[in-house]
Amino acid sequence: MRIGEVARRTGVAPRLVRYYEQQGLLLAERAANGYRTYTEDDVERVSRVASMVRAGIPTRLIRVLLDMEEAVAQEHPACPRTVAELLASELGGIEDRIACLTRSRDTIREVLARTEHAALVSEAADGGS
Repeated sequence: MRIGEVARRTGVAPRLVRYYEQQGLLLAERAANGYRTYTEDDVERVSRVASMVRAGIPTRLIRVLLDMEEAVAQEHPACPRTVAELLASELGGIEDRIACLTRSRDTIREVLARTEHAALVSEAADGGS
């Protein structure tokens, strides 16, 4: 499939798909006409990368995490000392962001639950808008 289809299916702008490729997060094949072509696996990967970016994970770390996930999936996990140090240094920031998001979520739930809009809490939990 072409970049427009990947963008449509993932909700990621084509320029971001190209950026992910520039950052080494995605490897697109090239057709004879020079157009990028993508597979279903690429759609999944773009969605995964976009989710990590939205979660505040820097692209330099995303690349490491994707490589680690692939190694674990192939049952060959290895972690050089430099990678372990990078992961450890990022862990505190991730924990801080999770704590902040958890507090924000809890505040939003509590405020909504105490108003006439309490039903919106259960709708949001069910994936509604």
